[in-house]
Amino acid sequence: MSRQPEKFARSPSASAPANVAPTTGTAAPAAPAAPDSAQAQKAAAPAATVTTIAFAPPPEDAMPEGQYGDVVRRGEQIFMETSKYAGRFVGNNLNCVNCHLDAGRKPNSAPLWASFIHYPAYRAKTGQVDTLASRIQGCFEYSMNGKAPAADDEVITALQTYAFWLAKGAPVGTPVPGSGYKKLQKPAQPADYARGEKVYAQNCALCHGVDGQGQRSADKQVFPPLWGPKSYNWGAGMHQMGNAAGFIQANMPLGLGGSLSEQDAWDVAMFMNSHERPQDPRFAVSVAATRKKYHDSDDSMYGLTVNGHVLGSPR
Repeated sequence: MSRQPEKFARSPSASAPANVAPTTGTAAPAAPAAPDSAQAQKAAAPAATVTTIAFAPPPEDAMPEGQYGDVVRRGEQIFMETSKYAGRFVGNNLNCVNCHLDAGRKPNSAPLWASFIHYPAYRAKTGQVDTLASRIQGCFEYSMNGKAPAADDEVITALQTYAFWLAKGAPVGTPVPGSGYKKLQKPAQPADYARGEKVYAQNCALCHGVDGQGQRSADKQVFPPLWGPKSYNWGAGMHQMGNAAGFIQANMPLGLGGSLSEQDAWDVAMFMNSHERPQDPRFAVSVAATRKKYHDSDDSMYGLTVNGHVLGSPR
């Protein structure tokens, strides 16, 4: 879900010679490019002090009592079982904890405590300074493929309160190790679909299924779907290969983070994000026009042709 101000990693050009190609057709004129996030941040504020000290959020058994503690616990419930406790805003089978592990505590999985210490912040994605509330609203719209709660809705209040409590003692506005997704270096070879398919079969399919749809037990999603109609949509941050590769290399397979090489992580991220998923809510005019306006980067597979299908278009 949340993460520190976004400096989107740009992956190397995707490579799958036989089955991946740019989409063709005439795109509608693109809107002016959003200001570069790093430049805008630099112009808006003096450089932040960087700390090398890791941060450990308070343990669950340290949650306070009283009405404040009740809201903290409510936020944790929503975070862990989003579809159950905030279902009216969720359009897929994901929960916040699927991308922000260990109840939002784990470093290098965009931990929730980091969202509190890094917002408000300018984001190139929205072209404005986003508050923590608006950042969480975006997560519901994109990662959860749903609709944004009102800024004063009890769901937003509870999640912000839980983030605030997790961040107790963390330095505000200062980069902290592990506060986003791991930023990988450019791989030795361009990311490749065929290699990624092999990595997926050997390391991911056991939990997420050969078809990428995850696993359910009764009414609970045990392992999340990675693509398809019940996964995140084309506007979510995890659709970007840099984010996906960094998350995968640091955290996957679950409990064995760091066991995949960085090359493997890039390859399997490309494979995962070369499958169809719900449309980008910002879609306008055509896939080509939407790619040109929002996805014109080698970090996104949206609008490219994979196995004869233009990603983002109806089958």
